[in-house]
Amino acid sequence: MAVRNIRQIGDGMLKKKCREIKEITPRIKELIEDMKETMYEANGVGLAAPQVGVLKRVVVIDVGEGPLVLINPRLLETAGEQTGEEGCLSVPGKYGIVSRPMYVKFEAWNENMEHVVLEGEELFARAVCHEIDHLEGQMYVEKTVDGLHDVEYEEDDE
Repeated sequence: MAVRNIRQIGDGMLKKKCREIKEITPRIKELIEDMKETMYEANGVGLAAPQVGVLKRVVVIDVGEGPLVLINPRLLETAGEQTGEEGCLSVPGKYGIVSRPMYVKFEAWNENMEHVVLEGEELFARAVCHEIDHLEGQMYVEKTVDGLHDVEYEEDDE
């Protein structure tokens, strides 16, 4: 496993649509493991393959319940709306206010190419939509209601 470089906003790779994965190869397995390690190293809740320079339809997400690998994810249903702060590992130090569905139902394949249908709400729904956007060559900065803002870091009191 290895931590990969995360592509930054302005990199053309982040604007390209990704190709479907047909089978799990040793290279895809390695990519998935590297993506998990990269996401955790960067303290993210999600990471899409184009963010590490690979135009394949795979994302990893962990909103606090352990890592979830989604291959060829596709939204089936959405409902409700939530508007809140959203950031991205490809846009460090910034956030924007974005509206997303409150609830999502989607299909994907796991790392063993087993078909799964999952649903979720709140942060999980936001993360799924954010990462699927990456696979389509879209970034959250295109959806902000009032542009990008600087993240204000709290200073340690020690």
